[in-house]
Amino acid sequence: MNQALHRAAPGSAWEVAHPDGRHAIAVGLTEPISVRISGPVGYFAAGMNEQATVEIAGNAGVGVAENMMSGRVHVTGSASQSAGATAHGGLLVIDGDAAARCGISMKGVDIVVGGNVGHMSAFMAQAGALVVCGNAGDGLGDSIYEAHIYVQGNVGALGADCVEKQMRPEHLEELAGLLAAAGRSERPDQFRRYGSARQLYNFHVDNAFAY
Repeated sequence: MNQALHRAAPGSAWEVAHPDGRHAIAVGLTEPISVRISGPVGYFAAGMNEQATVEIAGNAGVGVAENMMSGRVHVTGSASQSAGATAHGGLLVIDGDAAARCGISMKGVDIVVGGNVGHMSAFMAQAGALVVCGNAGDGLGDSIYEAHIYVQGNVGALGADCVEKQMRPEHLEELAGLLAAAGRSERPDQFRRYGSARQLYNFHVDNAFAY
């Protein structure tokens, strides 16, 4: 099936029926095609995506859209751990909840979660944006670099070197665009922004406990 998708003509539309939780569905797509997966998927669905639009009509297992480069991945249900891990670009939309480590080591991807995210989300996030329309678990943004985090609900606890920051007009504009792209109706002014305090960029002995 993946081989057929890899050979697909640009602009074509495909449907994967009865995925039954299988792993590595629709991985490594490099052309602007549209793929609808009608049901739940296992690990690493739509991983390494480039240009394709993938809709998962159900829940997704560990590592959905990991290492995505571009394109769009939309999960209509919830996602397990490490959604969007190390992803460099594109848009990942999760209508439900995302488990622990959502956006871990993200490098430019934009992630919009309609529900809650678990602990250690955006851990070591380097670039891009994580939008959480629900609540966030403990350790949010631990060891974050320059990614933007927007949360509408409550945060269990912030991770090392992550602090709340002022929501300036440019951030409201960015957030409005991300919510619109994800098909959300939340108001940007109801969110709070979090980012790096920039205290861990260089080693300092007084911060040794935090590394």
